[in-house]
Amino acid sequence: MSRFWSPLVPQLKPYVAGEQLDLPELIKLNTNENPYGPAPEVLAAIAQANADSLCRYPDPGAVALRDTIAAHHGVQAEQVFVGNGSDEVLAHAFAAYFRQGLPLLMPDVSYSFYPVYAQLYGIAVEVVPVNADFSIDVQAYARPGGDVGGVVIANPNAPTGMALPLEQIERLLNLWPDRVVLIDEAYVDFGGESAVSLLAHHPNLLVVQTLSKSRGLAGLRVGYAMGSGELIEGLERIKGCFNSYPLDRLAQAGAQASFEADAYFRATCSRVVQSRVRLTEGLRALGFEVLPSAANFVFARHPDRDAAQQAQALKDQAILVRQFKLPRIEQFLRITVGTDTQCARLLAALAVA
Repeated sequence: MSRFWSPLVPQLKPYVAGEQLDLPELIKLNTNENPYGPAPEVLAAIAQANADSLCRYPDPGAVALRDTIAAHHGVQAEQVFVGNGSDEVLAHAFAAYFRQGLPLLMPDVSYSFYPVYAQLYGIAVEVVPVNADFSIDVQAYARPGGDVGGVVIANPNAPTGMALPLEQIERLLNLWPDRVVLIDEAYVDFGGESAVSLLAHHPNLLVVQTLSKSRGLAGLRVGYAMGSGELIEGLERIKGCFNSYPLDRLAQAGAQASFEADAYFRATCSRVVQSRVRLTEGLRALGFEVLPSAANFVFARHPDRDAAQQAQALKDQAILVRQFKLPRIEQFLRITVGTDTQCARLLAALAVA
């Protein structure tokens, strides 16, 4: 507590990121990073940008990158917004759309940054419980005769990894045609169905994606949103009042190159998906319940073992996984899909934990 703080600061409960340790031979399976890293073309593009032009400000509109993203997804450049990681994009979206004086709907088990943003911006939240099997019930988001400030859902969901089919997303959009429905697709490239195809018919849809997971660029901090022109204009207005140059030259160069290295992207995503299948089978063989995942992680619990104790036992062996001390999920471990070698070491450690 400081006498210099504004009244808001002591009320905030900041997001807690996954643990970062500097240990030899650490197996880091707690923050959903891509074990294969970015494409060689990305590294070359970053090196070239570093050599050429760091004395100059970057393009504030990231025009070349937005054009590339638009072409990749089959939308117009005017429908694309880029930011410093998808977390910044989400923060701007909360400020731009959800300060309506009405409750924002979100699942009770979801990305824990959402309530942090809501608290920061003074947005009331109404959590909608997921089903007993941790699936999302879209019809539970209906409010006959009532109103809401918007809806935010991660698809595939985090930390469960479970995905909604596209028809359920469209059903949600039709429930609230006059409110923004934000679909956070951080993990969609590992087996989910993207809602981008729905943009043409749903001006209330905002799709947010990131280069941190499937493109192996967590350290570069690049995220983006796609939506109707009016939604993107709202984000641009917020950005212009917050940070005119959110993406530096290295980030823009590396991000653009990652979209151009499409074969590498698809190959590494496929490797992660194949490893996820083997990891799931291995965990189930050890007696774990594993939720169906369309992400680059699995969510698992053992009926006879305490999750916190398992996480600590793994940490003692230089293996990091994530355990959330939150209602309904405190006995689950969220385990990032690493290389097959890393997953084998994890399974061996769990066999004796």
